[in-house]
Amino acid sequence: MRSLFGLVLLLGMGLAGFAVYMVQGFVSQQETALAQERAKAADIVPTTKIYAPTRTVLYGEQLTTDDVALIDYAIKYIPEGAFATFEELFPEGESTPRVVLRQMEKDEPVLAIKVTEPGKDAGITSRLDRGMRAFTIKVDVASGVSGFLRPTDRVDVYWSGSVRGEGNQSFTQLIKSNVEIIAIDQSANGERNEASIARTVTVQVSPQDVAVLAQAQSTGALSLSLVGDNDDTVTGEILVDQRSLLGLAAPVVEQVEEVVQREVCTIITNKGGERVEVPIPCTN
Repeated sequence: MRSLFGLVLLLGMGLAGFAVYMVQGFVSQQETALAQERAKAADIVPTTKIYAPTRTVLYGEQLTTDDVALIDYAIKYIPEGAFATFEELFPEGESTPRVVLRQMEKDEPVLAIKVTEPGKDAGITSRLDRGMRAFTIKVDVASGVSGFLRPTDRVDVYWSGSVRGEGNQSFTQLIKSNVEIIAIDQSANGERNEASIARTVTVQVSPQDVAVLAQAQSTGALSLSLVGDNDDTVTGEILVDQRSLLGLAAPVVEQVEEVVQREVCTIITNKGGERVEVPIPCTN
């Protein structure tokens, strides 16, 4: 009897130990699963809804309510100028659409910089920043960078000519740096990829710079130099004349010493038939 009791006791203790082991394993699994869920939750990026095109929209097309829809976008990475509400995108209602200034692909966020104000067209005025003015520069195949310029490109503007009083010597000088182009000929389309020989290039500058460029264009020739993308270097003063170009020394200017002659006054007398000059003080 006692042996039976001992056997039952041992069996009970074994079952209890096994149960404890199973419980510990279950708890461990639950803790691991919970940790994994917490890790997944930490990896989830908070999103919000912004407007994007439902198709590819090209330059000059009207952007209507049928062309856009709300998409989920990571809050942390929302670009500046995105539209989150219908009232922001179409503040004047469905009857007043915007016009596309830059091509947008499907599900690409609609940005303020890529569309006009409601009701405006895609002309030059829509590209002018506040306080800026449009100025047109005449160009040819040489001065216009062989037709590789496009709207939104930036250029340096050089003036070449001669200045009176400088011995008719020619000069080339940088007069404006990092100027933005807003139109080529009569087109403000920034998506044009083909090279074409332009006759005019329109840039946006301050009213003061309009006067500078107008004076420069009327007194000499203007040339453009294309600035690379993301080039934020500051260009210093650049001035080249014929002598510095050819490495010639500056002309030597001879200084002529002015000799002041002293005035001498005399009187002529006759002494024994001989003419004699006698110095006397000069009087006015």
